[in-house]
Amino acid sequence: MPKAYHNFRRFGQFSSLHALTMGISLNDKLFSTPNDPGVYLMKDAEGKVIYVGKAKNLKKRLSSYFKQSEQIVLKTRVLVKKVSSFDTIITRTEKEALILESNLIKQYRPRYNVILKDDKRYPSLRLDIKSQYPCLNIVRKIEKNGAQYFGPFSSSQAVRQTLKIIHKTFKLRKCKTKNFKKRPRPCLNYQIGACLAPCCLEVDNKTYNKIVKEVVLFLKGRTPELIKKIKKEMISAAKDQDYERAAILRDKMFALEKTLEKQVAVTNDFKDRDIIAIADSPEILLIALLFVRGGYLLGKRHFSFTKTILTKAEMVSSFIKQYYEKMYFVPQEILVSTLLEDACLLEDWLSTINQKKVRILYPRRGEKTQLIKMAADNAQNSLKDLMDSTNAAIDISVRLQKRLRMDKMPERIECFDNSNISGTEPVSGMVVFENGKPNKSLYRKYKIKTVNKQNDYAYMAEILTRRYGKGEKSKPYPDLLVVDGGKGQLNIALSIIKKFKLEKNFEIIGIAKKDVIRGETNDKVYQQGRANPVNFDREGDLLLFLQKIRDEAHRFAISFHRKRRDKKSIHSIFDTVPGIGKKRKEILLKHFGSIDRISKATLEELVSLPGIDRKIAEELKKRFAVVGLQFTVDKER
Repeated sequence: MPKAYHNFRRFGQFSSLHALTMGISLNDKLFSTPNDPGVYLMKDAEGKVIYVGKAKNLKKRLSSYFKQSEQIVLKTRVLVKKVSSFDTIITRTEKEALILESNLIKQYRPRYNVILKDDKRYPSLRLDIKSQYPCLNIVRKIEKNGAQYFGPFSSSQAVRQTLKIIHKTFKLRKCKTKNFKKRPRPCLNYQIGACLAPCCLEVDNKTYNKIVKEVVLFLKGRTPELIKKIKKEMISAAKDQDYERAAILRDKMFALEKTLEKQVAVTNDFKDRDIIAIADSPEILLIALLFVRGGYLLGKRHFSFTKTILTKAEMVSSFIKQYYEKMYFVPQEILVSTLLEDACLLEDWLSTINQKKVRILYPRRGEKTQLIKMAADNAQNSLKDLMDSTNAAIDISVRLQKRLRMDKMPERIECFDNSNISGTEPVSGMVVFENGKPNKSLYRKYKIKTVNKQNDYAYMAEILTRRYGKGEKSKPYPDLLVVDGGKGQLNIALSIIKKFKLEKNFEIIGIAKKDVIRGETNDKVYQQGRANPVNFDREGDLLLFLQKIRDEAHRFAISFHRKRRDKKSIHSIFDTVPGIGKKRKEILLKHFGSIDRISKATLEELVSLPGIDRKIAEELKKRFAVVGLQFTVDKER
């Protein structure tokens, strides 16, 4: 980390405070700004950093912000009006300024910078090459631990489909145990010829490493190269009259060719490239990223941003810095849809990360312009879908405000639901919808602490007290509070909110399920001051929207309850089986993932695990049969 960063940590806060106390104006401070490379931090009247930027020439760059207003674009004018002071940090080189800017953006998360969300939610495949017999695992967090990572994939379905193809085609071990240990006998995968069973048989390291290299080629998009290699081996095996091996290689080649047919070839030079294009509207700016590996288009992702004052070129530069900083793989070429002033600087920085030469190109003609056009079309299409979705959410919020006679539009909606079985392990879940969409980072789980018997009203009273009874710490408040239940739950919620004198801060409704016995066809929404449920008339989509929020709260609360119940069940069931202690519990859970899967496992699957003999497996099956655990069909609230 640059020395300038540490100097700023000690002295950086002083300059703006000193300027204000000494009555130095922005123009005076600008006049004394040096012409050196460095980083600048713009602050509002409260001293909060609202924008961080880097410059080859600090004075020249800052002067561009404070020109006469008609010479500046509207977005920049909005920022400048909020700037009360700025700090500058001089660095020795522009590259040092680039690194420092990235660190300060992470530290302050300024409102008007591009802040790229963490990729840990996107699944990747991890291959621990340090292991004697590496295997693939699905992970959501990438760490610098020497392992190879492939992805991230756009969805869990995509990564599981890829893993399924690999397990069918290559004899890579499929054990999920973190610490590789010998098993007493091979598992079913060995019996069907899908694994070499290195867990209990002697497998030559060279043979296994050959399989690993083939898997890496496949995951890197080098399928054509892999097919040629396998075809060559097949012909060689046939010449040696090893027809059994030749047939196995033939089947593998056909499987890979079938997979290759589903991929789209976009270039003939078989290079790895990322293509970045940008599309914007007055409200939203969207970046599309296409992945080309070995000349084949493997997938795409898009990133949307609001509240930024950057130009398109600055947006792309900022995106490249934040995205590739945490990537384990950087392609040899990055194509961009706009000319970048600091392309050479970024190339140098990326080459240092990748330890290989990386080029950033802005193509004007030829085949690469078609790739840019394809990325731009994808960006424009994704932006249109996002705008349509946003407009639809705004429309629903506006109409919901009108239908519920609210003072303001319900931009933030919070919904609570309880879950328990006959009063055991009671929990509650809170979900948050912002601008019509779930914001899972704001979801909250609650364990019921003060209620000892089944009482849904008491559960709701406790949870609402804990959520809204903390004074200023309870902020931000929702615009609309939804509780799962009828008039009873609504009255409980109203009494708690009135207790804390928050009834004027937001609207409260209760949503109850339809009573089929009474002939009701729709769920009912109750509101304070109305004797009858709210009549949605022809606006049934508003009721469906509220049901969606309620159902999400229900799902979230039930999943939390299941986890707690499973944990308790593990102790209560396993502790009754002789021979199962802490170590064997861990082995069972690591392999199967949940108690539900353990209960459904066959004797052969149980016996295949290390330390689980047939006697223990039979006792375990008997115990599950007696208890009759059927986790997927429980009656739950």
